[in-house]
Amino acid sequence: MKVADHTVVEILYTLKDADGSVIDSAAEGDSLKYLQGAGHIVPGLEKAMLEKAPGDTFSAVIAPEEGYGQQNPDLIQVMPRSAFGDIEKLDVGMAFHAENTHGQPMEVEIIDIDGDQVTINGNHPLAGVELHFDIKVVSVRKATAEEINHGHVH
Repeated sequence: MKVADHTVVEILYTLKDADGSVIDSAAEGDSLKYLQGAGHIVPGLEKAMLEKAPGDTFSAVIAPEEGYGQQNPDLIQVMPRSAFGDIEKLDVGMAFHAENTHGQPMEVEIIDIDGDQVTINGNHPLAGVELHFDIKVVSVRKATAEEINHGHVH
């Protein structure tokens, strides 16, 4: 069976940036299973997976537009330290859960602290990054009706 929408796909992968630094991986015993077409992986990789079969190995380079998007400068904001309430110690790299202007949850990261001014970034950490995948397709099967209805693998 080949990868198509409404199939459950199991893969092993290594994800690197353009410089070859490993960002993430799923090796033997820690494979990734996902429902093709459900938007659980970045759009560019979903497209690259189509028509692949168990045993296939391939590499795919995914542009930011088909990955986590470009950096959105509107998601970088400077806030007063007082906005963080009673948190005594703030450090660059700390992440917090917040809500966007539409009330949807998002994660923000502190990227700079200058006195009482704290700069946060609400972009995904991989926004603007070209993604380099090395993939091995382990298995492909038809998704059950329940998996399709729920939108994820059971």
